[in-house]
Amino acid sequence: MVGPHEAHSWFSYLLLVPIRFTGLAEDKPNCILEPLTLPERQESPSIPSDSAAGAADSVAESDRLVCLLCEQTFEDSAGDRDMFLAHLLVEHKVVIADVKLIADLKRYAKHWKERFQDQPLTEFCSVIRTNTHPTDKAPSEDFYLLCDVLPEDKQLREELQRGRLEEILTQQHKERTDAHFSRACLFCKMHFQGNRCELFNHMTFDHGFNVGQPDNLVYANEFLDILQEKLEGLQCLYCEKTFKDRPTLKDHMRKKLHKKINPKNTAYDKFYVINYLELGKNWESIQAEDDTEVVTEDTDKEEEWGDWEEEGAQAVCLFCDVSAESIDKLTQHMMDAHSFDFSKVKESLELTFYQQIKLVNYIRRQVHQCICVVCQERFSSRAAMLDHMTSQGHTGLPEKSVWDQPQYFFPTYENDTLLCNLEDKDADSGCQGDGIVVAEELPVPEQGSVLRDILRS
Repeated sequence: MVGPHEAHSWFSYLLLVPIRFTGLAEDKPNCILEPLTLPERQESPSIPSDSAAGAADSVAESDRLVCLLCEQTFEDSAGDRDMFLAHLLVEHKVVIADVKLIADLKRYAKHWKERFQDQPLTEFCSVIRTNTHPTDKAPSEDFYLLCDVLPEDKQLREELQRGRLEEILTQQHKERTDAHFSRACLFCKMHFQGNRCELFNHMTFDHGFNVGQPDNLVYANEFLDILQEKLEGLQCLYCEKTFKDRPTLKDHMRKKLHKKINPKNTAYDKFYVINYLELGKNWESIQAEDDTEVVTEDTDKEEEWGDWEEEGAQAVCLFCDVSAESIDKLTQHMMDAHSFDFSKVKESLELTFYQQIKLVNYIRRQVHQCICVVCQERFSSRAAMLDHMTSQGHTGLPEKSVWDQPQYFFPTYENDTLLCNLEDKDADSGCQGDGIVVAEELPVPEQGSVLRDILRS
């Protein structure tokens, strides 16, 4: 129960709640043409529904907002959300604080509906009693505020935010790897297919229209639909003024440098991943944060870096999907499971840092293509290749000339943590003198190749 002064301020808050009373089998190629990533975790298998009808009913029910205290439901749209909040306020005297910061209002409402069936509102909500002053003529009323002051409510909001972020990142990855993207430029007649980055880069460099890095966008098709609709409606994308014809609009956007979106239009926030990263923060609040270092009182004390350990950096085995945070543990695993002693190989061959990189990338590429590291025989699966290597004793390395090639300077996997943990003895020993870089000779191209013709000319 709160006092009269607090109740007066909370009642003022209640008056600000927006309410609208409008009604309630070919061979694999020898080259890798796309970026690869090592496995991190397996996705949980989806649970099939009992029947198609049951699934349809479940989807229909989950698409609606359910009242916390009765059986009335609402559409999950901007207008009906206001009706949902108005219904809670008028019929049940319940107010949900900071509704805009709730990532999934449907799941939030469903959770509290279940909780309110077991216990009364007063167990979870702050009670705000209005008209408690002696001079107040209106009758006193109790309102119930549901907010993140309650630990359970705060935890629920954070879980919903994390779930929303996972959905957004999954959608973003799906769009980034979608090879069926097809769309015309907003400003010319050029048509783009395949990776969406080509369209956004074209609009940036050829038309000066920059919406940021394409990889930071999500729901790109919906975003482009909105922009196209505005342009077809002869509306400037920045100042959002409407013009009489397309030439006038183009001239205005060119002269006023309005070839950009309006940063104050919050409708665009949906399409940028940064707005989903932290609960209650959008791109403006994140950019406004002060990232400067905090100066401590003891400014003369040296910074201690010894206890700084990076979390979650898992190095993956060269032959299977086993991973470990420690390189020593991973090396021991490769020796026990695959009879490959990486430390012994480095010492016996006296490998330099760059030769270690080549060796790792060579083995990674061979294993990815299911080709034996030693005899180059190809197999239909990695398991068959590993069985062959074990049974034939092909757990060593081929001739040095096979893997010590410039092409293996380039990582096979983009996120190969093992490469970041290789030892550079020359750097650790503090070698002095100028380093000498020796150019490596490329193999002579085969007869009839384009490269040979270029070299001859």
